[in-house]
Amino acid sequence: NPRISVGRLLALAQHQVVRETRSAELPTAVGAITAMDAEEATRISAGSLTASRLFAHAGAGAQLTQLITDFGRTRNLVASSKLQEKAQNANALATTEDIVLATDQAFYNALQAQAMLHVAEQDVATRQTTQTQVDQMTKNNLKSTLDLSFADVNLSQSKLLQLDAQNNADSTMAALDAVLGLDHQETFDLQDSGPQAEAPPPDADQLTRIALQQRPDLQALNYDQQAAVKFSHAQRDQLLPTISAAGTLGSVPIRPDQYYSANWWGGVGVNMNVPIFNGFLYTAQAKEANIRAQVASEQSRDLRDQIVRDVRTSWLAANTAFQRVAVTAELLREANLALTLAQTRYQLGLSSIVELSQAEYQQTDAAISNTNAQYQYRLALATLNYQIGTLP
Repeated sequence: NPRISVGRLLALAQHQVVRETRSAELPTAVGAITAMDAEEATRISAGSLTASRLFAHAGAGAQLTQLITDFGRTRNLVASSKLQEKAQNANALATTEDIVLATDQAFYNALQAQAMLHVAEQDVATRQTTQTQVDQMTKNNLKSTLDLSFADVNLSQSKLLQLDAQNNADSTMAALDAVLGLDHQETFDLQDSGPQAEAPPPDADQLTRIALQQRPDLQALNYDQQAAVKFSHAQRDQLLPTISAAGTLGSVPIRPDQYYSANWWGGVGVNMNVPIFNGFLYTAQAKEANIRAQVASEQSRDLRDQIVRDVRTSWLAANTAFQRVAVTAELLREANLALTLAQTRYQLGLSSIVELSQAEYQQTDAAISNTNAQYQYRLALATLNYQIGTLP
């Protein structure tokens, strides 16, 4: 799925941001080669306040600068970048878990649709058998044409159900192809070979504690909040001096001897820059960064509240879905028994086609409910695992 690749690539890009920020702590070396042909000893008379005498010469040299200290600003910027990298890694993991959940949902939806199609096909077969029997009994004057009309209507309804189930199966397979990152249609032979789903965990509070520890999206927000705090400290440290060392060394092999006492130059020094006033720019930037750090803290707290709510609602939904599995299984058993009895009574002439049609409808509805309950419970478990951050 391309979203997973995007998340990983953004994490790799953020790692390069850390290297970019750390570069301020490392030396900077620059080399230069300069050659000039000039009207000897002429001067630049306009446009410059630097030494303006021109000489024909050629030389090469290098300059080296090294930050000594800026009283913690660069250190805080590097720490902020590292925390942002951790946040991006957590976001990449959160994206992966999103895709895993979406894949689980698409997989179980496709399995459910295939099971529903199987139920619809069985319903068509059952009602086709009934229609054939009623048609034969009508020809033998054992049943009226009204019974045959009911049987024909029921058969047509079951065929419509089969068409809808087939369309739903095709649609869910297309959704599965999309979440798998396929740009073409692929029909998979899905197999639900897993064991019977167990009951959900009994303690929702423990699940909430696990979620608050393991949810990668919450970890990402926490890292973002810590990064914002470090950045606010770095913005505040702009008000402090910056001390750096600088050195230069070079040679002038081609030069006018009357103006150059030596064929090389060199020097080293220390420079301190002290901010005095810049229109309250640094103060405003520090205040802005501090406010944004508070915003990040509130966003993290808001997500924590949402996680607590989502874990509990997912746990309740899983428990309800688990109970529905047992209830619908019992309902299906009773509906199958009722259908068998109704078919026997109808064949013996003890009941009408209406009673048989109602029994067939109830059996189909019970089969659909049981199929839905089984896969909805699996979906509820997958959602619960996602909410507590334990998806594989």
